[in-house]
Amino acid sequence: MFFKLPPAAFQRQDETNDAIFYRFPRLVQHIDDGAIAAVTALYRDWLPANGAVLDLMSSWISHLPDDVEYERVTALGMNQQELAANPRATDYKVHDLNQSPQLPYATNEFDAATICVSIDYLTQPVAVLAELSRVINAEGPLLITFSNRCFATKAVAVWLQLSGQARGQLVAHWLDLAGGFTGAELVDLSPTSGDPLFAVITRAR
Repeated sequence: MFFKLPPAAFQRQDETNDAIFYRFPRLVQHIDDGAIAAVTALYRDWLPANGAVLDLMSSWISHLPDDVEYERVTALGMNQQELAANPRATDYKVHDLNQSPQLPYATNEFDAATICVSIDYLTQPVAVLAELSRVINAEGPLLITFSNRCFATKAVAVWLQLSGQARGQLVAHWLDLAGGFTGAELVDLSPTSGDPLFAVITRAR
């Protein structure tokens, strides 16, 4: 069953232009080592080796396994210095998805895509996910991970009202509304201690 969230669900405490917030680089880890290891293990299992991977809402680190080669890793994010410092990125682009949810890539350009601990900042998540279904090849995986950490002033209101698996159900709902994906699965990858980690795993149709 589909339901439409009211506009207030996507409001944020800080509604100033996101380019201002992301103006200065933040070369820090946004989740702890245990959660990062869980993200990397997920990527090793699901991302196609030698494939073209889109790391959406990226930063200076993509958490890809060091021992796996990819033909291309495209990083799209908000800060040029962070993206330029990403050692796995073969190319990158600064792009504000809240201003323009359209992705600057061709249809079926990528074999897989990731969103790591960032989907909570999207004010138009359904539009962005619909675009992802366009740029990912059929059967290509989309891996969306999230924890309990965020910049609270920039996260949308509905995200802050939920926690844990309820957030995963919200992401799965957005995927349903976006269309173009199949078999969304919510997985708890939380380490025994430290930051929790959840993933929603789906494939493009």
